[in-house]
Amino acid sequence: MASVLACLSVVGQTADSLTFEVASVKHSPVPEPGARVFYGPPQGGPGTADPGQITWSSAALRNMLMTAYDVQTYQVIGPDWMNTERYDIVAKVPAGATKAQVNGMWQNLLKERFGMAVHHELKDFQADEMTIAKGGSKLKVTEDPNIEPLTPVAGPPRVNKDGVQQLNGSGAIVTIFPGANAATARMVARGLPTSDIASRLAGYRRHPVIDKTGLPGKYDFVLEFTPDLSGIALPAGFSTQDGNNATDPGSDIVAAVEKQLGLKLTSTKGKLEVIVVDHAEKIPTAN
Repeated sequence: MASVLACLSVVGQTADSLTFEVASVKHSPVPEPGARVFYGPPQGGPGTADPGQITWSSAALRNMLMTAYDVQTYQVIGPDWMNTERYDIVAKVPAGATKAQVNGMWQNLLKERFGMAVHHELKDFQADEMTIAKGGSKLKVTEDPNIEPLTPVAGPPRVNKDGVQQLNGSGAIVTIFPGANAATARMVARGLPTSDIASRLAGYRRHPVIDKTGLPGKYDFVLEFTPDLSGIALPAGFSTQDGNNATDPGSDIVAAVEKQLGLKLTSTKGKLEVIVVDHAEKIPTAN
């Protein structure tokens, strides 16, 4: 099971003193009804084409905390507003900083700008083991395993002849299609190892998914399923009375993963460390 990673120290600094050189943190503007908003991961930083700067648009405080401590959403216990308040961040990363050191910078930014205080606990979790289904894996090996991470672009998304969104790098994008009876989610993924597939499925299962497939490659896939939207703040203009644009709406995520990806999710139990938010402010301190 996953555990919170310890932050490495940079030369001449302790973990508590790790900071970005400069960081701008502002509330995101409220999007117009029906506007397309990219709720994606931060762009840039160590291991990317732009290691010296991180840009993160419309970031929820929960996602910042998940990045800072390298945990999944189900490992964060905090107020509901951490899911809905959105912030735009631009941070300059010191030269030569590692990903682990940047995690420490995120932790200290949360303390300094949001007054965040947390503690750690062990919690019993329902979990899933992800294995290869009886009929074999249906994942497609990606054509370019060394492709850069995807980058959001302005304007409408590019789609293929089947209406499936085309990604310009490795990663995954989930689109929610409203429907008369239930919404349908479509996850389009490119260049993901099975460990990342398990992590992304865990976000929708709301508990850990343990990769036991043994598959060594990176894969592309499209997964359509009926999402559980309970407790999730839907974007402005979202209505369940709109038309459904998905090509294969239907099953819950467990059945969809087995049918469409050839992977099986089997229930199990275990203990996992969680981050409990004791205090956080909605309004960050001034830049």
